[in-house]
Amino acid sequence: MTDLSATAVAAAAPARPGEADWAAAVAAVRGLRPSDTVLLICHVNPDGDALGSMLAFGLGLRRLGVRNLQATFPGPPDVPEPFLGLPGLDLLVPETAAAAAPDLVLCFDAASSSRLGGLVDRLTTAGTAVVLDHHASNPGFGTINIVDADAAATAVVADELLRRLDVPLDPEIAECLYVALATDTGSFRFAMTTPSVHEMAARLLETGIKPGDISRRVFDTRPFGAVRLYGDVLGRARLEPAVAGGVGLVWTYATLDDLARHQQKAYVLEPLIDSVRCAAEADVSLVVKQVGPAEWAVSMRSKGAVDVSRVAVALGGGGHRLAAGFTGRGTVDDVIAAIRAQLG
Repeated sequence: MTDLSATAVAAAAPARPGEADWAAAVAAVRGLRPSDTVLLICHVNPDGDALGSMLAFGLGLRRLGVRNLQATFPGPPDVPEPFLGLPGLDLLVPETAAAAAPDLVLCFDAASSSRLGGLVDRLTTAGTAVVLDHHASNPGFGTINIVDADAAATAVVADELLRRLDVPLDPEIAECLYVALATDTGSFRFAMTTPSVHEMAARLLETGIKPGDISRRVFDTRPFGAVRLYGDVLGRARLEPAVAGGVGLVWTYATLDDLARHQQKAYVLEPLIDSVRCAAEADVSLVVKQVGPAEWAVSMRSKGAVDVSRVAVALGGGGHRLAAGFTGRGTVDDVIAAIRAQLG
């Protein structure tokens, strides 16, 4: 793989938060007055880590007595069906109803400010902006940045801040954090699943939440139309063994017509990358998902030989060494050609 974007990644990669960063974040929350407005935001097309971390923290703030509290994300206010059982959904408001100038904004799981869409202005209109994240490519775009690239999920960062705020762990907060942790570790299968991840999961389970019920709802329940859609999209998968220095690339794509034909919403495509990445002949896997007439959301995965975050950063996105993404433009062939050029 080419090292073209290595410098950009190195420049963007944050250090782990120090005690001064944690103290500043705690002070920002502790310093809230009863009349202050707090807005929680996460990235567009939120996944389990984004939603789970945000709602867990919102519930924690509610336990602390914060009342003027909203949670939101950019785009249509549709919560993906697997997450409709999450506690704290009553905190959510549409983007259009979000406070224009909150006293405190907390941002969850966004690798860059561009992932905040029409809510990005809240970073400047808010009195204080606290960014909680775990993406190595995060440049630190908040007033206070709690970015830990060693954390397996943003849930780990949110959990630590809740602990420092002396918020007791209850089943509702635990369920949100568990969904966040389980989704970003691939049900505890990915390389970032460390002993501390299992220790955190154990603490969450001790509150009495039911991992079987949660996993069935989040990972094992899909509309039949999504099953048919997966068949179409996987049927056009392509294997390119010579790409990425010979470690191989496997990829496929899904169009807006595919979604319309099977009457499905875009969120059903998110788990599809797991079905593509299992191809034994390729280290790098891609799913290219159409989001507009010439716009594509690209999910990238690596089994370890290739740092896909370097590719994503070079193409305007971000992420981790083994999981990253970006927004591509043009035709699907244009997008794949740009990726091939970076992979070498």
